[in-house]
Amino acid sequence: MTTTEQANPNTSEIDRLPTLEALRIINAEDQKVADAIEQVLPAIAKTVDAIVERLARGGRLIYVGTGTSGRLGVLDASECPPTFGVSPELVQGIIAGGYEACYKAVEASEDDRAAGATDLQARKVNANDVVIGIAASGRTPYTIGAVEYARHIGALTACITCNANTALAAAVEIPIEPIVGPEVIAGSTRLKSGTAQKLVLNMLSTMAMVRLGYVKGNRMANMQTKNIKLRERAVSIVKDECNVDEAEARAVLEAADWKLPVALVMQQANVKREEAEAALTQTNQLVAPAVESLRIN
Repeated sequence: MTTTEQANPNTSEIDRLPTLEALRIINAEDQKVADAIEQVLPAIAKTVDAIVERLARGGRLIYVGTGTSGRLGVLDASECPPTFGVSPELVQGIIAGGYEACYKAVEASEDDRAAGATDLQARKVNANDVVIGIAASGRTPYTIGAVEYARHIGALTACITCNANTALAAAVEIPIEPIVGPEVIAGSTRLKSGTAQKLVLNMLSTMAMVRLGYVKGNRMANMQTKNIKLRERAVSIVKDECNVDEAEARAVLEAADWKLPVALVMQQANVKREEAEAALTQTNQLVAPAVESLRIN
């Protein structure tokens, strides 16, 4: 029996405990997740560097999984465009059963090994891409089929699983295996395993975008300003990055049609909007090299 399917002796009487005491036990179990992540940081770092290398040459990052694991991949992919201003094509999430499975259980689809390869073929996965299989158990046929196909065609493959020495780990080049132990509710891997997978996905996508230049300092230089909260955040970013007051920051953002990277380049390189946009087009929307190119010219 895999670790994630074992009964947890620490929670064997959770159905009979007072609510607060039961919650303390759940909290104690959750604290083990960060320790498990610490043990696999070298594998996460290796994966980040590999992702950056592939994305820099035109590849994509593609998550693939079923159930909770698939939903977490779709979630992380969907957060990249608004957070980092990248194309929705750059980071993608594939879930067995299609997007309907994000809100409706389609559990039988995980047993279809051939479907994993078929779904990658539909996305035209190629040797420049990175494919990361996500499966708490490490034995999901759909996910294994997907990474086997990806590796066969030359894509870089990695996985996130919460059991050791699994078939999924054996099928990829870089296995990431945070072992969180038995779940609070036996086999319910949406709990500790899901939390571990979410933390690893956060690290992979965030650090890949940092390394590619979509973050300046610790600020989202390419954030999309689609609501009032995000516009106010953009004002703060321009103020701090360009050392201007709020009125000047707001004015340059308005001149840039509230496009944060354009405003940053306009202010830092002292150019008009058209020049800033042209420079950003040449640098794949990266602020620092766009500013540098304008200063050199």
